[in-house]
Order: sequence, then structure tokens, then C-alpha cells
Amino acid sequence: MPFEEKRTWILGITAAVSYAIYAVVVLIRARDSALTEVAYVAPLLWAIGVSIAVSIVAAIAVALLSREGDRKDQRDREIDRMGSEAGNAFVVLGAIGALALALCDGDRFWIANVIYLGFTLSAIVGCAAKVIAYRRGYQPW
Repeated sequence: MPFEEKRTWILGITAAVSYAIYAVVVLIRARDSALTEVAYVAPLLWAIGVSIAVSIVAAIAVALLSREGDRKDQRDREIDRMGSEAGNAFVVLGAIGALALALCDGDRFWIANVIYLGFTLSAIVGCAAKVIAYRRGYQPW
């Protein structure tokens, strides 16, 4: 498995797991109150921070244990570009959703969560597109 594919797996898994843990924490806190009244800021920041830290540490560990190093060839760059483009759509959708909520005087809870969901979906979809390209082959048109 190429080093870049390993990094892609790391990013996708950490994004999905950190969001799932965040959602569980918020839903547990909301058992006795409305979602918009839950203290969500600290879990949100922890989820993002831990996800970034775990991704960095895991990528460094994989690089140290990897025989081929982190050499990128043209194929890796093309797959990275294609995956990033696939994922960027969800950043835009999250931003549009947050803007719509802000314009409609939506609660800060929903605005923050739409943005976080957009970032998470961007990472997951982008990583999925990259893994599929690595596994099934990628032919730039």
C-alpha cells in the first residue's frame, strides 16, 4: 500500500471516529434538555483537536515504519487533487447551510454543527474517493 494511501486511511478514519464520538457525547448530554442548550463547544473543540493530533502522530508513525518513505509521484498528486475536489463540495455545502442558518437567525449550535459536519463529510468523501482511486486505478481524462 503506498504511503499516501495509508495517510488517506488515517485521515478518513480519524475524521469519522472523532465526529461519531462528538455526536455521542452531545446526544448523551442532551438526554435531559434540548440540543440547543447542550454545552457543545468544549466537545467540539476536543474532537477537532484530538482528530488533528491523532492524524499527525499516526502519519508520522506510518512514515517512520514505512519502507518506501513519503515519496509522491504524479499519480499520487493526481489522486490527491481529485479527492480534494470531491471533498471540497461538502465544505461549500456546509458553508452555504451555515450561512442560511445565520441569515434565518438560527441557533449557534446548529450553525457550528453544520460547519463541523461539512468539514467531516469533506474529509470522509475526499478520502473515500482517494482510496477508490488507489484501489481501482485512476485515469485522469
